[in-house]
Amino acid sequence: MWVKSRECSSALFDATHELNLARIQNSLASACIDARQAEYEPARQAASKFFTSLGTETDKGNASPFSQAQKDGVKPLFIRRDEIITLLARNDPVAVDRLFDLYVSYRSLTNR
Repeated sequence: MWVKSRECSSALFDATHELNLARIQNSLASACIDARQAEYEPARQAASKFFTSLGTETDKGNASPFSQAQKDGVKPLFIRRDEIITLLARNDPVAVDRLFDLYVSYRSLTNR
């Protein structure tokens, strides 16, 4: 019984990590799509959610779904946060390209 419980607990832990990673990527993808459609406020909110969620997951230490190499790789992504959020708040179409570049960078770091 204990072994089965441990296996289920481990599977739940892994599934939760995968779900969190999918939600992070989904937030960024939503921001890209909204910005492409000139829906800048929903794009700004989704981009903000992406950065907040990404920060939360990378700050979890050993409980993070990211490897140490991935954590180190995503740190430079935060440099773009203020620029992207500001561009979206100003309804600047340049934000679309910045978001797509961010999406490509994130995908290449996470290998998903």
